[in-house]
Amino acid sequence: MNASDLEVTPVVALAFAVFAASTSAILVRWSTAPSSVAAFYRVLFTTAIVAPVAVLRYREEFSRLSRRDLGFAVVAGVALAVHFASWFESLNHTSVAASVTIVQSQPIFVALGAGLLLGERINRETVIGITVAIVGAAAMSLGDAGEAPISDATLYGNSLALLGAVTVAAYVLAGRSIRQRVSLFPYVTVVYTACALTLCLLVGAQGHEFVAYPAREWLLFLGMAIGPGVFGHTVVNWVLEHLESVVVSVAWLGEPVGATLLALVLLAEVPDAVTIGGGLVVLAGIYVTTIERERRRGPTQRDE
Repeated sequence: MNASDLEVTPVVALAFAVFAASTSAILVRWSTAPSSVAAFYRVLFTTAIVAPVAVLRYREEFSRLSRRDLGFAVVAGVALAVHFASWFESLNHTSVAASVTIVQSQPIFVALGAGLLLGERINRETVIGITVAIVGAAAMSLGDAGEAPISDATLYGNSLALLGAVTVAAYVLAGRSIRQRVSLFPYVTVVYTACALTLCLLVGAQGHEFVAYPAREWLLFLGMAIGPGVFGHTVVNWVLEHLESVVVSVAWLGEPVGATLLALVLLAEVPDAVTIGGGLVVLAGIYVTTIERERRRGPTQRDE
């Protein structure tokens, strides 16, 4: 892949992945299955889609995986499982806008981890972009919360969403590190397998039914796997090979904007003026961090 490809393709792919991920909250809200069951089948079906490609095309690379990379990929999968379980459950206790926005506070944790663990330099554009995007995200939550009193259930849902933010940050940081050495399909196959096994244990521990669901639920599980799973998370893992983790994590803040718009159309959840304004601020923060930062770095730095 040449420099011109890296200048355009990862950013476009990231925007596409964020849009695909925005459909997740809607699909979860449509589902009547327990949240851990929905998360389990989303990841299981995603694994079933990517694993054959990994086995057929990257069999030799699997045998060359170091114990360190394999171990961190498994840890990333467990973190992703906790993210899904906590975030999906949060959607049962708070609104789509609040849940998705809080879970996307993850750039704060990614920025800290990237500086401490990966040696990624946090420059002025990054700080400005993160600050602007987080302010916008907070405004979206305030606008959404202003429609009804804060209850214990809402606080519980928001706390679960915050746990989802911390664990998805760990997942992004692991991906950024390992994807420099491991191809996309072997990496995501290990991660998704570890994630699915963890969620399977959770479903069993909670005593939920594994198979007694109507056809509509199975279609929703498949939709979660194809949209947010393959076209969302898997594409993001490809992008992590080319863009810094902080850039990717801030761009992911576009998910609450997309989810809120989809919730307006599909769930009749009408955002107020504060939520709309916050969404525009989020997009401004994404622009500063992703587009402007990549442009100012120049092709030479991107290729390093």
